[in-house]
Amino acid sequence: MVTVPSEEAVAAERKRLQYQRKWRKTLLNTIYVLIVAAAISVLAATLFVPVLQVSGSSMEPTLYDRDIILLHKTSHFETGELCAFYYQNKLLLKRVIGSPGDVIDIDEEGNVSVNGEFINEPYVTNKSVGECDISLPYQVPENRYFVLGDNRTTSIDSRSSVVGCIEKEQIIGKVSLRIWPFDNISFIH
Repeated sequence: MVTVPSEEAVAAERKRLQYQRKWRKTLLNTIYVLIVAAAISVLAATLFVPVLQVSGSSMEPTLYDRDIILLHKTSHFETGELCAFYYQNKLLLKRVIGSPGDVIDIDEEGNVSVNGEFINEPYVTNKSVGECDISLPYQVPENRYFVLGDNRTTSIDSRSSVVGCIEKEQIIGKVSLRIWPFDNISFIH
């Protein structure tokens, strides 16, 4: 003998099944939204505002090992701005000192002049000539930038013929913001 469920039991089962469908739909929609948001975030970070982790001490005291920074994609740089560029499949961070056509000179104490005028470098604590095997004064070639690290005693940069001046095409962007460590979040100049 087959027992027929009551109307209340049928209504309760319908309600349970509707709730289950609604819950699954909400869960799937939430997962889809999270996947789309993650994809958009990765795309934006890759194309517009790359995020990098500093490795090494060549930019101390401005940036330290393991700091996390944001870049601003641009092709225009002023003297004193930090840039990130590719060099032998590595990403390097250095400070732009000279633009195409500028004449760079460094005296025995490590003071840098651009086109005959010494530049103010409050971000450098230990001025030195460092590893320099180029002939000074040095004129920056067309479509290239002369870059130096802030820690002049350890930085390998445009003073070395191995690195030399960097081409515009090597540059990814300008360092704009330190986001890690949180207690030291700041705009980078």
